[in-house]
Amino acid sequence: MRHKYVPVHRHTLWYYMGGVALFLFMVQVFTGILLVLYYQANENSAFESVRFIMTKVQFGWLIRSVHSWSANLMVFFVFVHMFSTFFTRAFRKPRELTWVSGFILLTLALGFGFTGYLLPWNQLAFFATKVGTDIVGAVPFIGNAAKIVLRGGEDVTGATLSRFYAIHIAILPAIFTIFLGLHLLFVQRQGMHEPDYMANLPADKKKLMPFFPNFLLRDLLLWVVVLNALLALAVFFPWELGEKADMFASAPAGIRPEWYFVFMFQTLKLLPAHVLFIEGEVLGIVLFGLAAIAWMLVPFWKSRGEPHGRSRALKIIGVIVILYIIGMTVLGYAR
Repeated sequence: MRHKYVPVHRHTLWYYMGGVALFLFMVQVFTGILLVLYYQANENSAFESVRFIMTKVQFGWLIRSVHSWSANLMVFFVFVHMFSTFFTRAFRKPRELTWVSGFILLTLALGFGFTGYLLPWNQLAFFATKVGTDIVGAVPFIGNAAKIVLRGGEDVTGATLSRFYAIHIAILPAIFTIFLGLHLLFVQRQGMHEPDYMANLPADKKKLMPFFPNFLLRDLLLWVVVLNALLALAVFFPWELGEKADMFASAPAGIRPEWYFVFMFQTLKLLPAHVLFIEGEVLGIVLFGLAAIAWMLVPFWKSRGEPHGRSRALKIIGVIVILYIIGMTVLGYAR
């Protein structure tokens, strides 16, 4: 780290977004371990154990709120980090695998959100999980088998809760840690990306900052700021528990997944029942899958045109993607 330098320019701020996401993941691990000490992954006691944490355990309500808010903020900052990397074209050679590993970390973070949502075993989470696993079941060829594996049967039951708990606290953290280690190794070995105009400057004209201690101390200061914001959210907007899940009750009105899935959920709702000979939901899932693969392979896209023309095209694509996600999310909450 003593031999590593960070370029200083007008886009240097974006270098810190990955560090913020890393910090929030560490908060997730720490608060998650504390919650596991009291949580019981059973359909008869899961809801009661979370209520016990929030009402009887000292500062339990705070730890649970911090865990929930940090989960949402982590996903948000991973998205910010991804799009900042995209628009600054930091995915180009030799950083292709850094981008791919980062995309995998994003999908794993979404997996954390999906599996953790059910664990309080409240009414909203129960029916949102039912809808989410139904969507998984619509995936061509493997969907039905994947749905049964996730649910532990045909319906969302206590077996689903047990499986989601195991995935959330054991399987996903193990996989996430491996890819996080690879991602950090790639960043450490390849250094920070320089803008095109800076890369062409002579060495004596470049403005650089030592990673240790200068950049690292700034990173830690931002972590303190984020921690204070996180605690303020947890204190003034504590995460609600809701009502206990009732498998025989009707689904709540206006049910929707967490905000980072709303744009996909809303898109599937707007698609017609059939598009030609294909079911609308199946078509939507296939298109989202293809779009995700294409996005993961962005560093390998080839263009016959001029490099600056490709850069403009990529920026237009990035803006369209952001506007689409925001537009569908707003529409999903408006309905």
